[in-house]
Amino acid sequence: MPRPSDLLRRRLVGKVRAVFNDVAAGQAPVPISDDALFERDSPIRMVHAGVVPMMVGGIRSLMLQMLHPHALQGVLDHSDFRADMHGRLRRTARFIAVTTFAQRDAAMAAIERVNRIHAKVTGTLPDGTPYAATDPRTLAWVHVAEATSFLEAYRTYTRPDMPLRDQDTYFRQFAVIARALGADPVPESRAEAEHLFAELRGDLRASDAAREVCALVLSQRPEGAPASVQRAIGTAAIDLLPPFARAMLGLSRPRARVIPARAATRMMAEGLRWAFRQ
Repeated sequence: MPRPSDLLRRRLVGKVRAVFNDVAAGQAPVPISDDALFERDSPIRMVHAGVVPMMVGGIRSLMLQMLHPHALQGVLDHSDFRADMHGRLRRTARFIAVTTFAQRDAAMAAIERVNRIHAKVTGTLPDGTPYAATDPRTLAWVHVAEATSFLEAYRTYTRPDMPLRDQDTYFRQFAVIARALGADPVPESRAEAEHLFAELRGDLRASDAAREVCALVLSQRPEGAPASVQRAIGTAAIDLLPPFARAMLGLSRPRARVIPARAATRMMAEGLRWAFRQ
């Protein structure tokens, strides 16, 4: 007879897999391969294996990305995010999982699919400036927003003492995917990432549209997930945003909400690490 702890573990794992996989379409979890782009237990695989930190980092990165007018307009013109924000988040999460853990041919095929989609994403900003999803500098911002967000959330909720050499390796590994997607420049260390983040900050703009997308991201609650979980993770993501980004998005960080959100997020992160480690 299964132990109560085994039943709890299976329930937790099942719920997480249902959130990140389209069960109705028969989508199975991404298989972990020893012939992936990255070795087992290497920094990128450790960071991207953290379910809760990746959710926090993913929301943070999306909010940062929407401050880039070219990235924002691409979403507004070529996405059904208003009707299917959860689907968009789920597809992004699966792309990260496939390129990090799956067999290298599957990873490269996923990258090529995204490149084909990006080739069709073009248009003009409200002021008439042309944009394209294949623009290397725009892709550089999308990448550095993701990489710094995932790492910051991992260090906050899983491994605060992560050595700098492992952080540098993380950026060097993630650069493989970024370059295959056409990003340029691409950082290969934490110092380079911080420098690039500061350099590209000048490309960002506050707007009502960016705040609208941000509000939609924060309000999304996967089916079956308690509202309290969504609020905690959203608050944790806001907490990790740079002050300038919170100001541009019109977000606040009240201490009365942040402290319990941090505690709840850390508890969820530890619980899911236990469930998947077993």
